[in-house]
Amino acid sequence: MKTLLRPEGLVQSPAFTHVAIVPPGMTTVYVGGQNSVTADGTLVGEGDIAAQTRKTMENVRTALAAAGATVHDLVVVNVLMVDGEDIAAAYPVAAEGLEGAAPLVAAAFVARLGVPGALVEVSAVAAVPAS
Repeated sequence: MKTLLRPEGLVQSPAFTHVAIVPPGMTTVYVGGQNSVTADGTLVGEGDIAAQTRKTMENVRTALAAAGATVHDLVVVNVLMVDGEDIAAAYPVAAEGLEGAAPLVAAAFVARLGVPGALVEVSAVAAVPAS
């Protein structure tokens, strides 16, 4: 089982941890950049960061499920948002999508993303017991 730590001396947040320890015998699951597109490639939530974050997190959960993982198996989540978007509008939706999990999180603002109209993209790493 992975261990997530919140060391003293670092900011304490219920939303994320600072250190992850993945012991031998775990299988690593890598989720490539997900955004708010449907299975046929249609962008969901044009111009709406909250709607796009909701669909993006749904896509992350779908990708994890394909590998037998859930958001509670996440070790780290990387979030890219288009510069100028309101992180305060996306944050509660992303937190809801994490269902109480508190992995390591890194966020960055970028000029644009690969999918035209996409405002947010999330990649992640999870660890599950080896089968």
